Amino acid sequence: MLRSALLTLAAVAAWMPGSAALASEDHQAVQWAAACFACHGPEGRSDGGMPSLAGQTADGMYAMLIDFRNGKRNPTVMHHHAKGYTEEQLRRIADILGRRPN
Repeated sequence: MLRSALLTLAAVAAWMPGSAALASEDHQAVQWAAACFACHGPEGRSDGGMPSLAGQTADGMYAMLIDFRNGKRNPTVMHHHAKGYTEEQLRRIADILGRRPN
C-alpha cells in the first residue's frame, strides 16, 4: 500500500512541470527580485525603457549589482537600491534573476 502511494506521488511529481524548481525556490529572494520588475518589466523582460534582466547570467547580474553598490557603475537609481542589500542578499537576488529565460 505504501509503495503504491509513493509510486503514485513520484509519478505526479515527475509530471508536474517545474515541480523540483518550485520546491527549491528561495521565496525571500523571489520577493526581493520582484521589486526589479517594476522598472525592468514583467519577469525582467523590458519593453525597451530599461535594460532587460531576463536571459542574463546570475554571475553577471551579481557583478553588476555589486558594482552599483560600490559606486563602480554610473550612478542611477540602482546604486541606491543595491546599497539596501547585503552581498549575500544580492547573490540570492542575482540567482533568482539569472533563472529567468529570455
